[in-house]
Amino acid sequence: MTFEQLSALRPDLAFIAHWVGEQSQVLDLGCGDGVMLDYLQSDKGCSGYGVEIDDEQIPKCVARNVSVIQQDLNGGLAMFEDNAFDTVLCLSALQMVKDVEGTLREIARVGREVMVSFPNFAYWPHRVALLRGRMPVSRSLPYQWYDTPNLRCATIRDFAALANQVGLEVLECVALKDGKPVRYLPNWRGSLAVFRLRKK
Repeated sequence: MTFEQLSALRPDLAFIAHWVGEQSQVLDLGCGDGVMLDYLQSDKGCSGYGVEIDDEQIPKCVARNVSVIQQDLNGGLAMFEDNAFDTVLCLSALQMVKDVEGTLREIARVGREVMVSFPNFAYWPHRVALLRGRMPVSRSLPYQWYDTPNLRCATIRDFAALANQVGLEVLECVALKDGKPVRYLPNWRGSLAVFRLRKK
């Protein structure tokens, strides 16, 4: 997979991919169909594992030659040793776990550097929906309140505070809209929050 192919499929992943170092050992939590690890393996010489719970996504990972472990993130990461990975990715998956704080602590334990993304609940259309008395539905939050897999909602400021609490230092924080960085009023205008972190 090339950068151009990744960018066409998932511009948010293409933006995040530049943070991952060449030949890194990578753990991709909630890896979906394995497209990110496919790119990192073929284009950057990385190796590692994906973790995914969805039965339908596992064969897609295998077809991409991505080593995938079928497991629920709520079960923890006890199978991995401390500092086992150069980079841990948790992209649009953390909001789906029950114990966000505990999972983030485990991520910090097994990885030297961490990249997290999640829908920014403070995005202005979400705020407008709440003012109208409705739960937000958007491209970054595409579900109705009654069928959403998202268990948690967070803003950029919320997550930064939690990251600090669990011993992670924010190296970079970017708000994205349609895969492109939002520089002006990011907490208001960015639909997806992206963090690059490392242990303090």
